[in-house]
Amino acid sequence: MKKKTVSVLLAAAMIVGTFAGCGSTPAPAQEAAPAEEAAPAEEAAPAEEAPAEEAPAEEAPAEEAEAPALEGTLKVAAFEGGYGADMWTEVCKAFEASHPGVTVELTVDKKIEDVITPGMKAGDYPDVIHCATGREAGLTETLTKEKGLLALTDVMDMTVPGEDVTVKDKIVPGFLDTLATNPYGDGVTYYAPMFYGPCGLFYDAGLLEEKGWTLPTTWDEMWELGDKAKAEGISLFTYPTTGYFDAFMYALLSSAGGPEFFDKCMTYEEGIWESEDARKVFDIVAKLAEYTEPTTVANANNESFTKNQQLILDNKAIFCPNGTWLPGEMADAPRGENFKWGFTAIPAVNEGGAGCSFCWFEQMWIPAAAENQDLAKEFVAYMYSDEAAAIFAGSGAIQPIVGIGESLEGDNKLFYSVYDTGATAVMGGFAATAPVEGTTMADALFETVNSIVSGDKTVDEWIAAVTEVSDKYRAAME
Repeated sequence: MKKKTVSVLLAAAMIVGTFAGCGSTPAPAQEAAPAEEAAPAEEAAPAEEAPAEEAPAEEAPAEEAEAPALEGTLKVAAFEGGYGADMWTEVCKAFEASHPGVTVELTVDKKIEDVITPGMKAGDYPDVIHCATGREAGLTETLTKEKGLLALTDVMDMTVPGEDVTVKDKIVPGFLDTLATNPYGDGVTYYAPMFYGPCGLFYDAGLLEEKGWTLPTTWDEMWELGDKAKAEGISLFTYPTTGYFDAFMYALLSSAGGPEFFDKCMTYEEGIWESEDARKVFDIVAKLAEYTEPTTVANANNESFTKNQQLILDNKAIFCPNGTWLPGEMADAPRGENFKWGFTAIPAVNEGGAGCSFCWFEQMWIPAAAENQDLAKEFVAYMYSDEAAAIFAGSGAIQPIVGIGESLEGDNKLFYSVYDTGATAVMGGFAATAPVEGTTMADALFETVNSIVSGDKTVDEWIAAVTEVSDKYRAAME
């Protein structure tokens, strides 16, 4: 997921790719006739050969292939998260095999922004970039604010390569109607949704069974469990880094005030962070800080975050907010004999309300400065083919395509069933604005959690800081 938590600073160079197209050449073929007419060929034979010359005209069906064949070199840059790099190598080879004449130059890195940014500053852009919003370096947000992305609405109308269905009809409904794909809120798609998964709280289901503890569905029940666990020397909560509070906070906000309230938060409505519903969310996080495992803040960074994740495998903490890549990321980590993954939505904020699970997905996009835009669009469309989806799924990365759930098994069946068991799905993120210097909503809203847990800041100070930054972004909205 976005952060499969690896820090990203800024980014580096790629090799320039070329794009070659082929087309029919009817004009030169017809010019051959005048050349032959120069001979003593006003005779009947040449005249009769005129119909033969219509063969090229009948070759007009070749003009159906008039769209230039997609050939050349395609530069693809992809973030290597918890799903690993091998799937990218495999899917690019499959794309080459299905598109003769195409060569993919693939760059995959855990700090992809560091790798590609220097080259981009020099005018050397990848043709396709897989890099989600919400990452520390903010590359995707920066290009969005600078209007540096190519619109993908026409890609959604393309037929998936090798299939007979359009891209938009292949994508699960709802994914193209969110600020996470239409960042300007104008109905135009700029981010292609990739690798979706529900986010929520991961825990050791074996521990709860052993202790006879009931899985909480409300925050009152959560505090009761926290007290029981504390009596046995177990903390209620930990988190990898504060970056993971995006999905956590989004779910809380939606649960507290509903979808309309959530959208108001995401579009920086005046006074929204000082509202009663927002206060509920800030207060819950502040109380959760009292139940957070003591070493969490010290390890909540991009170098040591797995130590916090290890806490739930060691039964030193019960819940950890994360995404569906977590089991794969911790596959080789030690754990208790009776450990088994559990997953649940964020508990309901209001009495009688539903728990919420933020449906996070990564994004793929095409820079407006990309050289091979047509080939880049073909590659993006190919991402939704059954062939590509199967390759990604083999590494645990699930594409948001209709019917994908039928092929899932094991842990993924557990994770993706969260919406079947009553949780409300939450999607979207902060609206794009013109650049705002010196601050981000992520810093104000999520990064501050460390200071709340450590006691260095109060809830009132937190709300004031978020409100101040939100006001700046509202002013920067276009």
